[in-house]
Amino acid sequence: MDRREMLKVATGGLMLAAAGNTVFAAEKTKQPADHQHAHVKKNQSLIDAAADSVKTGRACLQHNLEILSQGENKGMAICAMRVNDMIAACAAIEQLANYNSPHVPKMAKVVMDICKDCEKECRKFEKEHEICKQTADSCVTCFNECKKIAV
Repeated sequence: MDRREMLKVATGGLMLAAAGNTVFAAEKTKQPADHQHAHVKKNQSLIDAAADSVKTGRACLQHNLEILSQGENKGMAICAMRVNDMIAACAAIEQLANYNSPHVPKMAKVVMDICKDCEKECRKFEKEHEICKQTADSCVTCFNECKKIAV
């Protein structure tokens, strides 16, 4: 047997061993038919509410900036600041809730205050701007979800 044939045999043996390990690993990971994982996170409704508030808040903030850049309705500057705070707070609690941080209940109290402030400011403009109403409503939803777990 020359070196070339020996390499072919060795390579073939390694391929068989790898294939056997793959089959063994796949067989080992099979679970009983009644075994199921719950893929819903512990605070999924809070995660969803916070994510929606961030998304809606970003659209609202963009709308505020457009209005302010045109020199219109300078009263919306405070609204823009409240929305900016809300975006930061909701993004933070969304991230904490995603990995079940033990700080979520404490953070929920802070987010509740920020959402309340944002909602109050957005309500002032909800009749003129639909996005303001949507943002205020998303703040209420996030507030309510935070209230369920706040300590």
